[in-house]
Amino acid sequence: MKIGLRTIKTAIAAPIALMIANLLGLESATAAAIITVLSVTNTKRSTAKTAWNRVVSLTLATAIAALFFSLFGFNAFAFGLYLLLFIPLSVRLKVAEGISVSSVLITHFLASESLAPSLILNEYLLMIVGVGCALIANIYMPNTEKKIKEDQQVVEVMMKKLLAKMSDSLNQNAGEEVLLEECLSLADFVKQAQKRALNFEENRLWSPNSYYFEYFAMRRLQVKTLSDMLQVLVHLNASESEVQELHELFTFTSQTLAEDNDGQEILKKIEETYQRYRAKELPENREAFENRAMLFHLFQLFQDFIEIKAGFYREIQR
Repeated sequence: MKIGLRTIKTAIAAPIALMIANLLGLESATAAAIITVLSVTNTKRSTAKTAWNRVVSLTLATAIAALFFSLFGFNAFAFGLYLLLFIPLSVRLKVAEGISVSSVLITHFLASESLAPSLILNEYLLMIVGVGCALIANIYMPNTEKKIKEDQQVVEVMMKKLLAKMSDSLNQNAGEEVLLEECLSLADFVKQAQKRALNFEENRLWSPNSYYFEYFAMRRLQVKTLSDMLQVLVHLNASESEVQELHELFTFTSQTLAEDNDGQEILKKIEETYQRYRAKELPENREAFENRAMLFHLFQLFQDFIEIKAGFYREIQR
């Protein structure tokens, strides 16, 4: 059985919240511990957002509860009306994550049949202690930047290998299915790497930077384009001379693909190759025409592949 860091933090923070609530002499002190359990999330930013939303949610809940309890008394009917208004308003104001916690605190008013200022203060203190302990628990987060940089290297190596294999299979009728499986594996790896990048950036409260997330988003688009290219390769049946220039482009890209490559050199080569393709004589029969059409489609997809990286590079240079 594996015990994660979040579980350890929760197991430490919740009892501390309970002890603090007891030291302050708060009623229903266990609620503070429950709030902590529900508020410790995977990242600093999400925990801070949850904490703020729950305080806002409690304010909204208290105002609505005060209205209906004052009008209809402290009974189930008034509580039902409270929920009827509070839930859709919470969703509308984007503080829905506070619905359950705030409603539990509101039941304390119902049980006490009171809206005394001291009781309202008690509920706010329970909330503050609970979310405060959750925030403190998440002050420490392991630095995963090294792992993310390693993910970048892995992605680039896998893409280089895939491009090299695609280059070798341009005029062959076998191997594309294996390449498709490798492309799917690469897509899954990039997706997971992007999730790790998002968590890393969610833990940078004071210096937000979405570079890594955007980097892997760019690579995901490129991998999707590679998948589309492989779908064309499955049906392509061209001679070695017909694919020679495309073979050279794929090989060059597999050798030069890198995080800091702006793609301009390969785009220039693509334009030159495109012009040479256009200057070639028209195909003489239907099969040759279909192959030429697939080659053009493959060529255009490859250009999209490079443009994705070039566009990303332009954005980060601004």
